[in-house]
Amino acid sequence: MKQLICYFSASGTTKLVSERLSNIISADLFEIKPVNTYTMADLNWNDKNSRSSLEMEDNASRPAIANKIDIRKYDTIYLGYPIWWDLAPRIINTFIENVNLENKKVYLFATSGGSSIENSVSTLKREYPNINFISGKLLHQDFKEDEISSWIGR
Repeated sequence: MKQLICYFSASGTTKLVSERLSNIISADLFEIKPVNTYTMADLNWNDKNSRSSLEMEDNASRPAIANKIDIRKYDTIYLGYPIWWDLAPRIINTFIENVNLENKKVYLFATSGGSSIENSVSTLKREYPNINFISGKLLHQDFKEDEISSWIGR
């Protein structure tokens, strides 16, 4: 079974978690990179006019992705992202809509300073009912290996 971790990381936290997860489960890594990199000003959730605020207010927003990957050879995909406004960032929708995740097991994981993953998981399941989302897990940088084993059933 070939496994792939696809992740988007604006500040580096999700990248660190993804790299650690990759080492534990022996999965390939793919970073979802936006065409226009997010700056700290873009990520200012206190500014209603910041890029991330505007994207999250617009359900149709689909930020462009700079790189592509062929996922046909993978059976299981781990899709990671930071929690923005209690949801997955819109670039995750762009990714999902541009790869074929049907007939794949898709595990969702997120990083967050204070939010849970539940709303992002239920929203993605509702938006993409044809995708086999197995479960979601909030991971912190200091997660324990046994958390992963219980999450993915290893």
